Amino acid sequence: MSVRIDPNLAPTLLEAIEQARQQQSQAIEQLASGRSVNRPADNPTAAAALVLNHVQAAQNDQFQRNIAHFQGLFQVADAALNSAVQLMTRAVQLGTQAANGTLSNADRQAIAAELEGIRQQMIGIANTTYQGEYIFAGTAVSTVPFVADSTTPDGVRYQGNAAQNTIMLLNGETMATNLPGNQIFQNPGGNVFGALNQMMTALQTGSDPSGALQSLQAAFAQLNQQRVFYGNALNQLQSANNFLQQENVQLSMQENDLVGIDPAQAASNLVQAETDANAVLSAAGRILNRPTLFDYLS
Repeated sequence: MSVRIDPNLAPTLLEAIEQARQQQSQAIEQLASGRSVNRPADNPTAAAALVLNHVQAAQNDQFQRNIAHFQGLFQVADAALNSAVQLMTRAVQLGTQAANGTLSNADRQAIAAELEGIRQQMIGIANTTYQGEYIFAGTAVSTVPFVADSTTPDGVRYQGNAAQNTIMLLNGETMATNLPGNQIFQNPGGNVFGALNQMMTALQTGSDPSGALQSLQAAFAQLNQQRVFYGNALNQLQSANNFLQQENVQLSMQENDLVGIDPAQAASNLVQAETDANAVLSAAGRILNRPTLFDYLS
């Protein structure tokens, strides 16, 4: 009959049982989470690298949220300017008709009335908002940028400013996110409101509209040129967003390399941990049931 030499094996056995229990719990946790590292103590080096990974991912997420916001802004601005270009196309057509000397005075007044309607629509476009802010007011986004004012040469007064809002790009450079309204609609190289007002005045007073027609054509060309800014900005943001998406895929792969675990391997580890735990418990039971040497000496 075998005997136990050490009469007090309980601490050693309890330590072995606790170690087996921890291994079993770890295997269960890894299988449930799909991760080999669930706390820093599991792998301090991998955990530290994972923190940096998450910081970069969080920064990328913030950049993408910013990009989504400004993509929406640029799309609204571009759509607004597209409508403005269509209005100016009609204004140039009307101006061309007006320059035809065969029109009657009634015809000229009718054209002037339609141009007045175009001007009112243009003011509405120039006062377009995005998420409650005026997008053509410079940095004065809470101020209505354009109001009708017959005392001004253009018949419309600009109340915004000439400043631009900017955002930080991935490379640390800044990017303008808007064009001031006066640069778009009252540009010296082609003044939309000034040209409309000039043509209406010519028609209403019976003066020669040929100069006003040239002004409308210049304003039309200038408006198209200003619109290019928003198309280029959208392309630039899309490129930045594509880069971030690729980097996020790389970060995800890196995280999987750091802490990921194969489900089949995790299941195998759990089976092995349970087997080891059962073996320890079985061995402890057998050992504790054996008599010690002191039982024979007493």
